[in-house]
Amino acid sequence: MHPLTQYECCVAFAGFSFKLVPYFKFQDDQPDVQGLAVLLSSERYATNSPIEYSDVAAYRLSLGEDTKAINQLNTLIQEGKEMASLLYTYRSCVKALPQLPDSMKHNQADLYLETYQVLDSEMSRLREIQRWQASTASKLAADMQRFSRPERLVNGPTITHFWSMLKLLDVLLQLDHLKNAKASIPNDFSWYKRTFTQVSSQWQDTDTMREELDDLQIFLSTRWAILLNLHAEMFRTNTVEDILQVLIVFCVESLELDFALLFPERHTLLRVLPVLVVLATSSEKESESLYKRVKINRLLNIFKNDPVIPAFPDLHLSPAAILKELSSYFQNFSSQTRLLALPAPHEIPPRELQEYQRQYLILNHMGTIRAEHDDFSICFASALNQMITLKSSDGVDNDWSRDIKGNMYDIVVEGFQLLSRWTGRIWEQCAWKFSRPCKDPPISDSQQNPTTFFDYEKVVRWNYTTEERRALLELIGYIKSIGLMMQHCDTLVSEALWETIHMEVQDFVQDKLDTMLRTTFRKKKDLSRILSDMRTLSADWMANTSKADPEQHSLHQETEEMRQNTFYPRPVAPTAAQIHCLQFLICELVSGGNMRKPGGLFGNSGSGIPVEDLKQLETFFYKLSFFLHILDYTATIGTLTDLGFLWFREFYLESSRVIQFPIECSLPWMLVDHVIESQDAGLLESILIPIDLYNDSAQHALTCLKQRFLYDEIEAEVDLCFDLLAQKLNEIIFTYYKSCAASTLLDSSFTYACDDGEKYFVKPLRFDAIFKLRRVMVLGRTIDLRSLITQRMNKIFRENIDFLLERFENGDICGVVELQQLLDILELTHQSVSRFLELDSYSLMLSEMQENLSLVSYSSRISSQIWSEMQTDFLPNFILCNTTQRFVRSIKGTHHSSQRSSASTGKPYFYCGSHDLTMAYQGLAGLYRDFFGVPHMFAVVKLLGSRSLPAIIRALLDHISSKITGMVPKITALQEALPKSIGLLSFDGGIAGCQKIIHEILTWEAKSEVKTEVLHDLKEIGSALYWMSILDIVLRQIDTTQFMQSAPWLGLVPGNDGQVKHAYTDNTPFTTLLSGATNAVTSSPACSNPSTFLVMSKQAEAASLLYKSNLNSGSVLEYALAFTSAALDRHYSKWSATPKTGFIDITTSKDFYRIFSGLQYSYLEESINNSSKKQEMLGDSVAWAGCTIMYLLGQQQHFELFDFSYQFLNVAEVESATVSHYQSSDRTRSPNFLQGYEGILEAMRKARRLNNHVFSMLRARCPLEDKVACAIKPSGAPLHRMKFMNTVSAFETLPQRAT
Repeated sequence: MHPLTQYECCVAFAGFSFKLVPYFKFQDDQPDVQGLAVLLSSERYATNSPIEYSDVAAYRLSLGEDTKAINQLNTLIQEGKEMASLLYTYRSCVKALPQLPDSMKHNQADLYLETYQVLDSEMSRLREIQRWQASTASKLAADMQRFSRPERLVNGPTITHFWSMLKLLDVLLQLDHLKNAKASIPNDFSWYKRTFTQVSSQWQDTDTMREELDDLQIFLSTRWAILLNLHAEMFRTNTVEDILQVLIVFCVESLELDFALLFPERHTLLRVLPVLVVLATSSEKESESLYKRVKINRLLNIFKNDPVIPAFPDLHLSPAAILKELSSYFQNFSSQTRLLALPAPHEIPPRELQEYQRQYLILNHMGTIRAEHDDFSICFASALNQMITLKSSDGVDNDWSRDIKGNMYDIVVEGFQLLSRWTGRIWEQCAWKFSRPCKDPPISDSQQNPTTFFDYEKVVRWNYTTEERRALLELIGYIKSIGLMMQHCDTLVSEALWETIHMEVQDFVQDKLDTMLRTTFRKKKDLSRILSDMRTLSADWMANTSKADPEQHSLHQETEEMRQNTFYPRPVAPTAAQIHCLQFLICELVSGGNMRKPGGLFGNSGSGIPVEDLKQLETFFYKLSFFLHILDYTATIGTLTDLGFLWFREFYLESSRVIQFPIECSLPWMLVDHVIESQDAGLLESILIPIDLYNDSAQHALTCLKQRFLYDEIEAEVDLCFDLLAQKLNEIIFTYYKSCAASTLLDSSFTYACDDGEKYFVKPLRFDAIFKLRRVMVLGRTIDLRSLITQRMNKIFRENIDFLLERFENGDICGVVELQQLLDILELTHQSVSRFLELDSYSLMLSEMQENLSLVSYSSRISSQIWSEMQTDFLPNFILCNTTQRFVRSIKGTHHSSQRSSASTGKPYFYCGSHDLTMAYQGLAGLYRDFFGVPHMFAVVKLLGSRSLPAIIRALLDHISSKITGMVPKITALQEALPKSIGLLSFDGGIAGCQKIIHEILTWEAKSEVKTEVLHDLKEIGSALYWMSILDIVLRQIDTTQFMQSAPWLGLVPGNDGQVKHAYTDNTPFTTLLSGATNAVTSSPACSNPSTFLVMSKQAEAASLLYKSNLNSGSVLEYALAFTSAALDRHYSKWSATPKTGFIDITTSKDFYRIFSGLQYSYLEESINNSSKKQEMLGDSVAWAGCTIMYLLGQQQHFELFDFSYQFLNVAEVESATVSHYQSSDRTRSPNFLQGYEGILEAMRKARRLNNHVFSMLRARCPLEDKVACAIKPSGAPLHRMKFMNTVSAFETLPQRAT
């Protein structure tokens, strides 16, 4: 292909791709819950002139000296900030130095030398600070002296120059304050001096070094050495009172008029003002002249309104403390009693303290702050919509466009003012907290001694109440959200801001100054020259459609029409040099070149300027300083939203002598923890806002403080913080949804019956925003919080399942109901959370924790535990109550009781979420904890399912078979102990004689242990059979429910004979429906792939066949009886001997019914006569086992005829009838012949009723003439009934698998 053709193809493809760009979605639905990301560049190209005001000379205003001084001071300010950062982050090196043991004292000289070398590098930095402060003080004093001369030799100082002087003085003040506060510096110096003395003994010519060392020692040990040196330099030759007074007036007016747009400027003015007052009144000349220009009440009001001023993140300054401390160094100032009477923060009286609390604490201003936030958000969004409409419109009216852009500018200024005020409040509240530490911190269990608390804990951890933390977190969220909202639209509003600034400047210099030139300053040539200079340096005549040249017409020849200037909007903003010159010219115009006149800048009434014109000049003058911050849009937002200072604690680390504080003392983590602990629905979506504090502090550590070790500490804390955040956030989410699930599954009648049922309803929380967070910025890293939450949530679900299973394994089988309830709650919780997160399948997690993932495994932890409990505890120790259909634990001890370990206490959210719901469910579970019955069997069936239930059934049947086999020798032993001939009980002796005969027959005293073991074996067999009957009842109920649900879809209807019949011969309604839908879809020409619908139709037919095959399910009880019968057939000859004569053997028979009859009579008699009450140990299970065995052996009628208890009852009935007849003939005689036998007779009657009930059930479920059994498939589904003959070999031929 020709190269040109390839090029054309590429261009065409690129053009097509570019057209598709608007249709692509580059943003996801992640909400903005974090603040600004780290800015690539935060340089202030507008505020700080990038060319160092070198273009000022082009305007010919004789500001060369002033510009040179500004550049020099700005360089010193930058160097001073680096020095201050070095001092603030200075940490003691001595703590890290090793100490030699006694065995290495011979290496002490080498240690001194190495210690000296380490400390010398640190001391060299302090010497550099000493030299720098001396040089800076000299240069600042020289600069002030240059502009303090009475004669006007140079122009200046300008407003920019004032700010540079104040900022440099602030840097010197902060350096001096840090030098005084850092105790590690003199400590390291003392070690350095000591090592120098040791190592310098071998050196030559150390005099110079000693002098430097002495100078450094004087510098470090003298408080306020930098300010004292500055004072000495200032008043060395010429006095500088006038320039100091001008600076004081400038500070006072700026504070009173709120001239500073950004909070750092205001704090700078507050810090330097007391130092300026001290320096201005320290001279012997005109010491009181200051108070003639500035009333002392104005200074007192400023100092009283701000008794605490932020200096560093964890250091503050107090004007009162500065004035009092400096008064000892400046004797002239010590006479200012009113200023020295100001109370320090710790001296404020209680009545005034309440006022300051209301002023400094953010909590007291939250109502106003919320209203400001809401109003600004609405106004900003409205203005932004108007800007978008303006951008999309063509040919709009120029005035309308100007109004919209001007409104946008005003809102941006308002936003900056709000951000500055809010961030300043946080700084000031922190300073107030540092000045007022908590006096009585709470004592926890782990820390009993209040004196062991760190000082940092007293000013941060225990110094913020819950309400104050909430207010602080809310305000931080407002700051970050407003800053992010303004930053997102920077490209949209930047042009409007530049055009508005251009319009403001041009409107003033071309219209308002033009009017002033024609009216006010028409005859004042000097002032007219200044106005003309202002128009020359800033007027944009190219944008003026009315004038082409300002000198084209003389002023007196202009008409009214020509005076109305019209401007084209142009995004051409003034430079820093132009604003600098305009401010200088306005000051020259207002002050007449002498700013030292009383009255201030715009309060000078002797300027001769009308009030209206003076007001216009003042308004424009203040707007000029705003312009620079507006032009530095991104950098200004970054400054106003930077809250990284809330993490730093360098001063308190040094005072506490620790390497780092625990995370509980960190204010960012305290805010995160407050959100987690409070679980406030309004704060949960702001849970990541405190993480931005770490981003801000890390950025500050690298760019401002330039200390890598601080970044490493922040990074380490962030890693720990984010891990804890993710962990606790998962716990909150899991607890909430689990509480919701528990509340949903809780019986509504229970909650309505409770007086305080409201506590079982869960307060709604919102996690939608958190679930959408896929990009969380943390120290330059992007973290997928949603994925992290998903991973941890899967882990929590698995841990919860494992805990519930372990808890069940440490309890008895009665806890199966509680296990099923808790697993149901957990499953519903999984369903709720799965709507938002991609969790693993609940069935998969349950199978995994049950160790039941293998396809060929039919056992699980639950089934193993159930069988283990049945084998070791349930069957031996539980007794049956046939009336209530429940098993209860025997009162009299245990038999082969299982040994259990103590249950571990799990986390609260592993139960039911909230404490109230947990107690409610534990109360409900307590109703089922003392017995085993039908509710427990429902739980067993649901937990085991069709996969593991057959294994339990088979194990239970094998247990029955083994018990029967084990009883054979015991029964034989009891048979041998019986007499050879056992006749019927005689009626002649009455019940007393019968009892005597029975005692003579049952001579088992030597076989008492065997008899006891046989009874317990029968009890276990009976319990197992009754357990099967309960299981059969539950399975039939479940099958009935499933049948009712599936019958309409399978076309099943009831027949006339009560049997189920099929309403449709060929297909079911289910298959007919899907087949019709499939035919309709496949016949449509629009269906491109009909195979899917055909497969679906085939699957419907398979499902119908599957459900039909499960309709005729067998009975588990009948299968168990058949299995038991087959097991008994092996011992038929021993327990049921065939009579030799073919007739019933009455006297010599020792079949099983004889043994059970004797056993029944024995334990009935013992239950009445013996206090041990074996009935309570055996229950009704013995009757179930004995009757079942006798029935399956065909001995029911024999038992009913020859049972000792039945014969005893017959004798008692005959005797009762005889006595009744005798009493009716002779009323005078009424012997109580039944006295002493009432109990045993009643027990026998109950036993007979129970036996009859069991026999009737057996006849109904297992007729002897037509025995029925069923097989169970490996899947757990029973087969249909199959008939077989009751033969001896039935055990071998019993179907075990599906055929």
